[in-house]
Amino acid sequence: METVQMQVIAKIRNDFSQKFGIPRQSGLAESVLSRIVFEPEFRNEDALRGIEGFSHLWLIWQFSENVRSSWSPTVRPPRLGGNTRLGVFATRSSFRPNAMGLSSVRLLGTERTAEGTVLIVAGADMLDGTPIFDIKPYIPYCDSHPEASGGFTDTAGDFLLDVNFPAELLSKLPKEKHDAVLEVLSHDPRPSYQNDPDRVYGLTYGSFDIRFTVKENTLLVQEVTEK
Repeated sequence: METVQMQVIAKIRNDFSQKFGIPRQSGLAESVLSRIVFEPEFRNEDALRGIEGFSHLWLIWQFSENVRSSWSPTVRPPRLGGNTRLGVFATRSSFRPNAMGLSSVRLLGTERTAEGTVLIVAGADMLDGTPIFDIKPYIPYCDSHPEASGGFTDTAGDFLLDVNFPAELLSKLPKEKHDAVLEVLSHDPRPSYQNDPDRVYGLTYGSFDIRFTVKENTLLVQEVTEK
């Protein structure tokens, strides 16, 4: 089998230390902020010349938590309840022959740091520390297809929840993280096949553990603790 050598050029840094709760697609939670920190050999500002002219970027990255030596031609998308099988190439499942992901993120700006120039982006659907193989500009005239059909994902908006986050619990989080946490929770972090109204779920965001229940279409936050 032919192999291809690839280099990790950067890693994502954000508040998702666990897979549970990460948005299922990029752009769903626009308030989630991430930083792209380049590996030492790629910390060359010339490589970013002109990037500020683009509002969005494509990230090509590795599902680093799901590396397997074998693959299956069919997978069970969580949005279909985990019971319906579809071809792996008809989904964005992480269990692929090559464990690679593709995300479109909004570029908010750059920042000079001790680790070189860092990109600040919004809407990433990636675990903290995820390796990035490449960054390309999003080009509206050829990358946007408003008339496109989305297959089984066309009903994604049906999964939005009403979030009841009591003020006394929300106040335990830094104010700048409020919008991001509310967005993440509204997109229903649970697997679609789990619908027990008495079950308490736990989501880790940054240094906080957030515990909640879901009944019908309402998510109720029960507890917030700092790790």
